[in-house]
Amino acid sequence: MSELILLDNISVQYNDKAVLNNINVSIKKGEITTLIGPNGAGKSTLVKVMLGLVKNYSGTVTKSKSLRIGYVPQKLRLNDSLPLTVDRFLKLAGRYSTQERMESLRLVGAESLYKNDMHKLSGGENQRVLLARALLQRPDLLVLDEPAQGVDVQGQIDLYTLINTIRQRFGCAVFMVSHDLHLVMAQTDEVICLQHHICCSGAPEAITKHPSYIAMFGQTAKDTLAFYHHEHHHHHDLAGEAVEGEPEACSHNSCAHPSTTQKKRGH
Repeated sequence: MSELILLDNISVQYNDKAVLNNINVSIKKGEITTLIGPNGAGKSTLVKVMLGLVKNYSGTVTKSKSLRIGYVPQKLRLNDSLPLTVDRFLKLAGRYSTQERMESLRLVGAESLYKNDMHKLSGGENQRVLLARALLQRPDLLVLDEPAQGVDVQGQIDLYTLINTIRQRFGCAVFMVSHDLHLVMAQTDEVICLQHHICCSGAPEAITKHPSYIAMFGQTAKDTLAFYHHEHHHHHDLAGEAVEGEPEACSHNSCAHPSTTQKKRGH
């Protein structure tokens, strides 16, 4: 099968209430898919079905053979009374060597956090460590549930750029949950708009013009997205830094930023 995961007519009910209704989703290698929708739309439930954490559903879930999935949860709950360094946290993920753990941190630009206390990390640092943990097994698919929650705007831009760079480097697919498109727009290939059912799906530029998207998020959300095209003669390393030279499979020729908060920027 060409898809890493294929969800076919997935429906989920809790106490006779439809949470998901006839959901069809295919995740292909090397693509970034972003799932958007308001609170209570069923986004987290869909992720749990994909991960095999929800068993009570109708429909079928088909996964490619030996599929490796790396998961970055929306929230990480730690026991504040127990000391936990970043390295110890990564050790809990499995029998990975010190070299493998350091390499994973290096890939996300967080090697300096090796001995830091997990309880004292900033939002952006915490997400990079979680991403490093997910990368330890070199997944075929990264599933990210609201990865930028609790991260400031610049940190979100850096994080989404990093996710795109990892996708390019390893050729993995990314399935990302977000509450809107303002900062993920430049880094996603396909958008799925969910409100218990799939309202619309497609390229970001098309989705923001779709009546269902406008009805869900309002005309203001559409108008605050400004697209521009740019050409550049660099690529990004795995820490998100610009490196001079020809881009290597760089796919972010079409970028979007909130026009009300940021000025157009070129590289």
